[in-house]
Amino acid sequence: MFEQTFKNIDNVLRKEAGCSSELDYTEQTSWMLFLKYLDDLEVDRAGKAELRGKSYTHIIDEAYRWSKWAAPKKDDGSYDHDTALTGDDLISYIDEELFPYLKGFKQRASSSDTIEYKIGEIFGEIKNKFQSGYSLRDALELMNKLTFKSQREKHELSHLYETKIKNMGNAGRNGGEYYTPRPLIRAMIQVVNPVIGETIYDGACGSAGFLCESYDYLRHGADGKGTDLSTGQLTALQTATFYGKEKKSLAYVIAIMNLILHGIDAPNILHTNTLAENLADVEEKDRYDIILANPPFGGSERPEVQQNFPIKASETAFLFLQHFIKYLKAGGRAAVVIKNTFLSNSDNASKALRQELLENCNLHTVLDCPGGTFLGAGVKTVVLFFEKGVSTEKIWYYQLDPGRNMGKTNCLNDDDLKEFVELQKRFAESEKSWSVDIKDVDQGSFDLSTKNPNAPEEEPLRKPEDILAEMVVLDAETAEILGAVRGML
Repeated sequence: MFEQTFKNIDNVLRKEAGCSSELDYTEQTSWMLFLKYLDDLEVDRAGKAELRGKSYTHIIDEAYRWSKWAAPKKDDGSYDHDTALTGDDLISYIDEELFPYLKGFKQRASSSDTIEYKIGEIFGEIKNKFQSGYSLRDALELMNKLTFKSQREKHELSHLYETKIKNMGNAGRNGGEYYTPRPLIRAMIQVVNPVIGETIYDGACGSAGFLCESYDYLRHGADGKGTDLSTGQLTALQTATFYGKEKKSLAYVIAIMNLILHGIDAPNILHTNTLAENLADVEEKDRYDIILANPPFGGSERPEVQQNFPIKASETAFLFLQHFIKYLKAGGRAAVVIKNTFLSNSDNASKALRQELLENCNLHTVLDCPGGTFLGAGVKTVVLFFEKGVSTEKIWYYQLDPGRNMGKTNCLNDDDLKEFVELQKRFAESEKSWSVDIKDVDQGSFDLSTKNPNAPEEEPLRKPEDILAEMVVLDAETAEILGAVRGML
């Protein structure tokens, strides 16, 4: 229903001088989409309050509401072209009045878990990149066609938004930082198997893919057919289940919008540098039942940030892994993506971190992902599945092999991971899976790399003389066939 509208908005953005990539398109779509959503939400709440005979206090003052500046209407409800700002007047209004007003919500909000605070955070970070007020007016008129009045509409918009995030991930290395393949996320969630009442955390949430997919899993069931939930369970999902942190401004805005479209009105996402927190200050109340994450790897942190961690390392992924272990409750479950070189690196930090993981957690499963799993990323990855509070005794490995080269047009899909999810339930051995006893792991290096002992043996290469002999036979057969054909002419 809304797909063509999204395409038309993208066409406007492609012609806009201030927007040069899919990242820009998603950013600019996000702030307009958020304000349109907010206006629809307020109209809905005001209508419900009126039906109950109660008054409703709007979040946004009348002068700054969508229906005033983005889509003004005449008394008969038709679009008022005469009062609609456009050109330089519209750009000036956005940059000098609207955004500063919205940014001020952060100071005026009662707490960080309110929608008011999220408004202030978003517009304190995001920038209007439209240079042409005429292009912006076209985009606003298209955006006004989108509505959030039914669950079906929200569901369709969430799918369209996910497609934008995926396209952003395909656009290049920077975009790829925000996108983890959804089939991989869904498989990780199925293995961890969260239940309502547990808290789920991603300290490097990017576009909030793990949290959105977890919400869908708990709200609609693993098969997506839906499940009956009580009012209390729905409230728990809305307010006290999903938690995230994100450092980058664009990713933070996308995460908020993505969760809203999936059904969470005031997402518990903090805009902060997760690694700046001192692990020595973490208390029991700060911990979570489940952690699902794909932290950034390949980056580095300054020495003062490394001081927050018992095991000093410049690699961000190693710091995040320590963070996750610390933030996991005793008995809590985690699934974390990390570079496959973590299993075998010989530096002191890697060895110490592997020892910490094996001694304080049960690393029960390692999923070895093939190259091309993450578009734009040149490194291979593994997924570590572990439970906190019990040391590791046996590790089950699964070597994912879709049987094809993966790329933009041949991405990972849910069927590729079905066998992994099924075999993992029983830690079953197969041609792609095997187990390693912790007693067989070197206790000095804690090297966790291993070769699949169950892989079928490849046929040995043929000897050159055998190949030549076969070529002589084939040449003779060819000559005989050609002779027969000439005889018929």
